[in-house]
Amino acid sequence: MNILVWHVHGSWLTSFVQGPYTFLVPVTPDRGPDGLGRARTWEWPRTVRESSPSELRGTHIDLMVLQRPHELDLAREWTGRRPGVDVPAVYVEHNCPHESAVGTRHPLADRTDVTLVHVTHFNRLMWDNGRAPTAVIEHGIIDPGHLWTGEEPRAAVVVNDPVRRGRTTGTDLLPGFARAVPLDVFGMRTEGLAGHLGLPPGRCRSRDLPQGELHPAMARCRLYLHPVRWTSLGLSLLEAMFLGMPVVALDTTEVREAVPEGAGVVSNRFDVLEDAVRRFAADEAYARATGEAARAAAQARYGERRFRDDWERLIKEVTR
Repeated sequence: MNILVWHVHGSWLTSFVQGPYTFLVPVTPDRGPDGLGRARTWEWPRTVRESSPSELRGTHIDLMVLQRPHELDLAREWTGRRPGVDVPAVYVEHNCPHESAVGTRHPLADRTDVTLVHVTHFNRLMWDNGRAPTAVIEHGIIDPGHLWTGEEPRAAVVVNDPVRRGRTTGTDLLPGFARAVPLDVFGMRTEGLAGHLGLPPGRCRSRDLPQGELHPAMARCRLYLHPVRWTSLGLSLLEAMFLGMPVVALDTTEVREAVPEGAGVVSNRFDVLEDAVRRFAADEAYARATGEAARAAAQARYGERRFRDDWERLIKEVTR
């Protein structure tokens, strides 16, 4: 089976392409957003093949996996076939509604020929899906191993573009947390964050690392801090749990489902969160025990095998 899928979210796609199919990933000369081609920072199997728009037009395609609204037109233009009409198609919605959940209608809400796949139950509930057939396939993580050492009494935070995204990712909360425990903020375009927040460099270190170095560096921190207000369930939160890190997170979107009792501290009270990061930083044994519970919870719910089985069932259903 040949599956057309754009390289949009590298972490999610890394788990997706482990399936038993050939994955056609568009590539353009400039390797821009619509033609990134194969990942350069993740390890993908040989079954992932780069295909130019001209090559796609002459290639047999069994399923189209779309992730952005304009890919509906892009797929038709590049392949000469209409998603959901000439070729079975699904649309993976990675995000929460960007505005009010009351008034946000999904771009595919009026279509009945493309299955709308949400990555969390919260997202399906918040979007107005209209007449679109829907499914939920929760994240699946390739287990990086129990790497946590917690040797540095610091909190790891993972966020891209923290200055631009601001309140969405809880960037404005970081100074308060930094008073309780020093922060290591991992992600793209994090340079200069301490200065932007008015913090001493030692209280907020910016760390833009290659993917292969990210997990070991995170795991040296005592805990993982997830100050996100309003995005979909972050893969970095689940990855931290797989690493064996205790987590402290805002009680928003799907976080409460992902972090059960004993695997971390989830609250919308800043004093509770502040006390939690202080305790984890001060008590290595408590951090270790909580991290082990977090790892067990993540393995039980967000394993790669379950993810692949869920996708296998849906693929068979939409292509039968």
